[in-house]
Order: sequence, then C-alpha cells, then structure tokens
Amino acid sequence: MGEVDLLLRAGAEFVAFHAIEDDLAKPFGEKYPQAKRVSDRRAILEDSSIQMVLTSAITNERAGISIAAMQHGKDVMSDKAGMTDHAQLAELRKVQAETGRIYSICYSEHFETGSTVKAGELVRAGAIGKVVHTMGLGPHAIRNNQRPEWFFDRKRYGGILCDIGSHQCEQFLFFADTLEAEVISATVANRANPGRPGLQDVGDMHLRTKDATGYVRLDWFTPEGLGTWGDGRLTILGTEGYIELRKYIDIAGRPGKDHLFLVDGKGTHYIDCANVALPYGPALISDVLNRTETAMSQAHCFKAMELALDAQRLAEQGTVWQQ
Repeated sequence: MGEVDLLLRAGAEFVAFHAIEDDLAKPFGEKYPQAKRVSDRRAILEDSSIQMVLTSAITNERAGISIAAMQHGKDVMSDKAGMTDHAQLAELRKVQAETGRIYSICYSEHFETGSTVKAGELVRAGAIGKVVHTMGLGPHAIRNNQRPEWFFDRKRYGGILCDIGSHQCEQFLFFADTLEAEVISATVANRANPGRPGLQDVGDMHLRTKDATGYVRLDWFTPEGLGTWGDGRLTILGTEGYIELRKYIDIAGRPGKDHLFLVDGKGTHYIDCANVALPYGPALISDVLNRTETAMSQAHCFKAMELALDAQRLAEQGTVWQQ
C-alpha cells in the first residue's frame, strides 16, 4: 500500500489491480475503491492507457512481473527487494536496456523517510564534510503469527541481506556518492528460530568504496515493548561532523518519527524531519512523463540490489538453508 500511496500523493491515478488472494484483495480494494480488481493481469499489461505497474508480490515473483510489464511498454516501480538472485538481476538489466522503460525500486527507508531525505540535503551542502563511514541498523519485528509461510522460505524471500539489506545498500551508495562499491564481508544466521530453519533472523555486511566504508546490521529481534516495528537508525560520519537518524522512534522520549541529530564544529543540533517533503514520488512521475532520470538513476537502482545480492551470496557460501 505504501507504494500506491506515495504515487497518489504525487498526483497519479490508480485504476486497476490484480491479486490472487481474496483475503488480501478485500481490504486493499476497500482502501482504494477507485481501482477495479481484475482477474487476469493481462488486463493491466495490455491496457495502453496504463503507464506504470507497481508490484509488491512475493519477492521471488517480482522480477518476472516487472519484466512482463516492461515488455508491454510499462514503467515499473517494485517494492524492495526487486529480485532474489543474480540471474533475475541480469535479466531485469537486459530487458530494461532493451525496452528503455523505467525500472525503479522503492527503497522506502530512504525515499519515504523524511530524516533520510534531510540528511542527504545536509551532506550535499557540506554540513559534515566528506563522508567517510556509514553505519546502518535495521531491526525489525518478526510477528510470527502475522507472517505468511513464504516469509520463512529462503528461496522465496531471498535472504535477510537481499531483503531488508537492500535498503541499507542503497543508502550507503547515496551517502558515499558513488556507484563503485563492493562487499568485503557478510554473515547471516538463524539464532533463535529453530522451528523456522529457512529464516535468517540476523545478518550483517561490511561495504567499501575508494573513499568510504559502511557497516550494516539487520535482524528480526525487535521486542514487543518498543511500540513500533523497528528502531531503524543510520549514522553518517564525515570529516567535520556526524549525523545520526532515529527514523521510526526516539527511545529518549520525543514523539513521532524522523528524528535527526547533527554534531558539527559549532555544537549539537536536533532537527524534526516529520514534515520534510519527499521528492521521490513527484520526481518519478515526472520521469515517466518526460523520460528523464531524476528520482533515481537506473544504474543506482540496480547497483544497490547488486550489492545486497553479493552480500547474500558471500554470507551463504558453504551454507545450505533448509526450507
């Protein structure tokens, strides 16, 4: 629903959706009564009036949906992760180049998070000097009784570094301001869910560019007492200061989300980013209409997923994940 909402806020029109599961389609249709439910996705793919297709299907099915949409002349916005293996990534790159369509992944921990957007503005303005390191923490609440079975199937969700790690890879590239990056170490494990052997409940990775390094830790261990789904944090270290984001909650007591703390040569500063404008949606619509790349470059979109998939593969070398 988040991807639909961000485009509706930017002025898009939602006309149709395809969903197999009746239990999911009913509340979705009630929230968006303007859109008709179609029984066959070809009704969307073959409708020449539809310019963009969105997908938040089961993760390993998103690449196929995106490829079909581009081959039918549609631009695409996918939920993260956009694919689950390097073969799907290669095919997506090939079809995107052949068709010239826009393929975008909504890395929402950046594009739909005001504090991250504001941090980008500050970094670009030189507020902390040259970025030399980032540290991203992505804890999530597992909520076992609310998760479908595919969530625990490694082949279907792609692994923890591919899945929620893709957010962090995108942010590392963005703040390091380069596409020349590599994974130098990565691990995944199932520490506390033996009854779900396909689940990776914790993982980390170490990234680097010529001028910066980054550390990422992801997990499914958010305690119920937190009050939200995860205490997402990002620290950006520069040569003249640092920024820390508490994206979804300030456990020190400030209400709401999108809290930014800046430390520089003049002191410490707090910025409430709850009302920061989010440019991704409007920029993406403009790109669709004008055939430009202002929301996110195609190379950046794919490189973030390449890093996440590289990390996943590195972490699993010599490991067989049971399903």
